[in-house]
Amino acid sequence: MSLSMTAFARKDVQTELATFTWEIRSVNSRYLELHFRLPEQLKAIEGPLREKLRKTLSRGKVECSLRYSLNEQQQDLSVNEELVAQLNRAADQVHGIIGPGNALDALEILKWPGVIRQGEVDQDAVAKQSLTAFDEALTELVEMRTREGAALKVFIEQRLERIQDETDKVKAILPEILNAQREHLRNKVAEVLEQVDSERIEQEMVILFQKADVDEELDRLHAHLAEVRRTLGQSGPVGRRLDFMMQELNREANTLSSKSISHLTTQIAVELKVLIEQMREQIQNIE
Repeated sequence: MSLSMTAFARKDVQTELATFTWEIRSVNSRYLELHFRLPEQLKAIEGPLREKLRKTLSRGKVECSLRYSLNEQQQDLSVNEELVAQLNRAADQVHGIIGPGNALDALEILKWPGVIRQGEVDQDAVAKQSLTAFDEALTELVEMRTREGAALKVFIEQRLERIQDETDKVKAILPEILNAQREHLRNKVAEVLEQVDSERIEQEMVILFQKADVDEELDRLHAHLAEVRRTLGQSGPVGRRLDFMMQELNREANTLSSKSISHLTTQIAVELKVLIEQMREQIQNIE
């Protein structure tokens, strides 16, 4: 099953300790790029998060952000009285130097780091619960990547069918085009030369038609189409292989275009390149 690299998940999980809100965004990238925005108190969980993501995803730029708030019973606040006293003494010393009129007010003191102390919270338990909530968000992300991948697979298979149809058209009309080209050249040469060396003309035409023969390119196109279909049915990361196959398909389409001796085959070659480019753009999102 092909997975898309483009997905989004948001999960709100409430526990007896806190409410956790995880958001995970994933977009296409050549490699697996992981970025985190975590509260200062939970920076330590970044290592386990990276391990979980590496085991689950292979490619994509992934941004993970966490917001959490402790439940009311976990938010009891107390004032660090000793620190407040120290701040007051320090303020008195400053006032003795610069004079009165610059007294600290209560709000300024409360803003000082460490003045407000939170009730004792089991941070290990909070960290463990945040990781459990992350697992739920990650599951949701993978589900969306799977759905997106299935939609991309349908899109690509439709283009493969159209490419198959176009190459079948070339095979069907190629003998007629070559015969018409042969007669056209015979008539042109007959108009120019009084005495026509039929054998020499035939040799030249054989050389010309060998250069214009695209059977080999069509066979390779069919083989590449079969390989793309086989790859789409594989499990695991297939995006890079599919991207390589698009390069090979495009190479054969370009050769078909360069060998074209008819406006019909030229139009078909152009249509092939359009279809291949459409697939290539979508494959950039496949893991």
